[in-house]
Amino acid sequence: MKVTPEKNEKVAQMVFSSIYPLYLNRIEKKGRSKAELNQVIEWLTGYGENKLEALLQENVTFGEFFKRANIHENAALIKGVVCGYRIEEIEDEFYVYKQCRRLEKLIDELARGRKMEKILRTVN
Repeated sequence: MKVTPEKNEKVAQMVFSSIYPLYLNRIEKKGRSKAELNQVIEWLTGYGENKLEALLQENVTFGEFFKRANIHENAALIKGVVCGYRIEEIEDEFYVYKQCRRLEKLIDELARGRKMEKILRTVN
């Protein structure tokens, strides 16, 4: 599937704090913790616990969330299909959409019980 500018903008305008509880609910149902979710988010974005909480309180959009982020240098190692989109084939011009799908892939892996070292791309 191809990402369109409209799709990228739609995702960019979504409020992160409205989606975060859905991520949390998903992983908790699978026996994972909020701390693990936040660890995954910190790895990808560089946001520690306090900064993440501040962004949630501020009700930033995904566009702003990823604009302020310091994306991990190994983020390009996140590959696979999420919602019908192959992450590595999403064009760089759709930055927000690509980062959002990367985050969702990490959350999928967390929910599926993958080891944290593999999720965080620290083990080859």
